[in-house]
Amino acid sequence: MANKLIVGITQGDGNGIGYEVIIKALADERVLDMFTPVIYGSSKIFGFYKKQIHNIENINTNVITSARDVHQKRVNIVNCLPDNVFVEPGQPTSESAKSAMTALSRAVADLKAGDIDVLVTAPINKRAMVKEGFGYTGHTEYLEKEFGVDEVAMIMVSDQLKVGVVTGHISLKDVTKNITEDKILRKLRIMKASLQRDFGVDSPKIAVLGLNPHCGDGGLLGEEEQQIILPAVQKANEEGILAFGPYSPDGFFGLGNYAKFDAVLAMYHDQGLAPFKALAFEQGVNYTAGLPVVRTSPDHGTAYDMAGRDLADPRSMMASIFTAIDIFNNRERYDDIQDGKMTIQMRDNEIKPKNGRIIE
Repeated sequence: MANKLIVGITQGDGNGIGYEVIIKALADERVLDMFTPVIYGSSKIFGFYKKQIHNIENINTNVITSARDVHQKRVNIVNCLPDNVFVEPGQPTSESAKSAMTALSRAVADLKAGDIDVLVTAPINKRAMVKEGFGYTGHTEYLEKEFGVDEVAMIMVSDQLKVGVVTGHISLKDVTKNITEDKILRKLRIMKASLQRDFGVDSPKIAVLGLNPHCGDGGLLGEEEQQIILPAVQKANEEGILAFGPYSPDGFFGLGNYAKFDAVLAMYHDQGLAPFKALAFEQGVNYTAGLPVVRTSPDHGTAYDMAGRDLADPRSMMASIFTAIDIFNNRERYDDIQDGKMTIQMRDNEIKPKNGRIIE
């Protein structure tokens, strides 16, 4: 019991399907034998949505003011919103955006303090939050800033496919000018390190997609493949990264070639996420690689049209929770192995002969 991980879960936009997928994911009391959940939001909103869901047995909750006060056999709720918080299922509002920001801020503070082990974020309305002064285009950019890292990679994860992107939440018209040799290399480095440490892949193979139709068709439809992407792949190979490509995305996914690789690097958001969601939408997970902490999220949005109607599918939320736990455990094992290797190397260095003689 003492070794169970504490999983922080933010409510996201309280007018979307966040609470419904959270409640459904935690409805089976057996999950409490595997981890301790801490929801950041409102017990009032939790209770509202719980009443909208059929066939949910009683969920034992524990309302707390801090993650340090968790009950290991209950669903804990950190009440970080006002008691008079108002719910309007299906409607993006100023209040729901502010509430999402508050919940995220509290959860990140506890993650930094070590009061929770991993973070799972329910969907937010990016536009509504930006209007309220959020200042970021999504969770990924916010966490990158909060944890002071120079670069992260958004990787979509499922059992059969992992897809990263060079450019994330930017307009399509801005993609081309943001595709650079250096940026592709940085993403490949992060992906390789993440596949090794977070997913236990010793020598990961990464496929790199082209930017233009038919990979530019020899320059007829664009020269980025020859001038930027291929040189980046070659430099990655020189660094010991097993990168291959560029590949034309339509044939690559259409022929199932992704199954031959451990991960795929797409050039822009929809180039990677559209095929990923077509193949793994129900169980897809959004993972932020490159952070010193573990953060995952369902691969769907707020789905306002479903909110409050008991239609939301919790499988992506469940996958997000268990993927976060798996990554946390994989990191610990990987780091233990690396520490062991370093200890052995230090011992070898201590007894290594100098000038032909062993120094005693």
